[in-house]
Amino acid sequence: MRGFKAFLLGVALAMPACGSSEPANIPAAVASNRRPDMKLQDAGRKPVEVMNFLGLRKGDRALDVVSGGGGYYAELMGKAVGPTGSVVAWEPEAFVDAAAKIRLKDLRERVPNVEVLTSPWNPIPLKPNSFDFVLMHMIYHEFYWESAQYKIPRVDPDKVLRNIFAATRPGGVVGVVDHSAKPGGNTRNVVDKLHRIDPAVVRADFVRAGFVFEGESPVLRNPGDDLTKLIFDPAIRGKTDRFVYRFRKPK
Repeated sequence: MRGFKAFLLGVALAMPACGSSEPANIPAAVASNRRPDMKLQDAGRKPVEVMNFLGLRKGDRALDVVSGGGGYYAELMGKAVGPTGSVVAWEPEAFVDAAAKIRLKDLRERVPNVEVLTSPWNPIPLKPNSFDFVLMHMIYHEFYWESAQYKIPRVDPDKVLRNIFAATRPGGVVGVVDHSAKPGGNTRNVVDKLHRIDPAVVRADFVRAGFVFEGESPVLRNPGDDLTKLIFDPAIRGKTDRFVYRFRKPK
């Protein structure tokens, strides 16, 4: 019996630290009164339904890939994972202007367990096996985009995902929310024109990187979006057809 207990202890010590099995308290985080202006986006983003599907847990160490300056999801995740969890909000250096610095500073003050990380677009400086949960919210398509105006260089999405795969702990989840594009076409051209991406391209990219596709939530689908408009078009902005995918790194 003593040997068996020692074996179990050795297994436990060998396993990477991770969050608990208890779901993160997303509803409480969304209901918080300390979310200036962010609540206006809740109706269109449906964070409770999205995060419940993706499976964020209390105590998780999470990564928010491009937190959007204001840190919409970084703030929610920081509050939801609780004091034993933490969040890294990554922002490309090109996006961090004077106004963004103020917003990110305010975010840190509101949610102390959120750490802000800035770096060039690629590679993102992430340590291996660091995260239980990774969120790419309406940002994955940008890794197919390049823009001299916005200082976004051409990057290789496969290399980005290999980096994310290495940084995710075995058994960890990666959630992807993005704007749907019609099937087919050159991905870079479609992204450049519409800032949308074919869901099949995303799924194939992640599977090729080693992730397992676990499912999709229809919560942000909009059959009224004909998928032909730029996502910033006033006729569709905030109401685009969006897919919500959950991937997992095999244990």
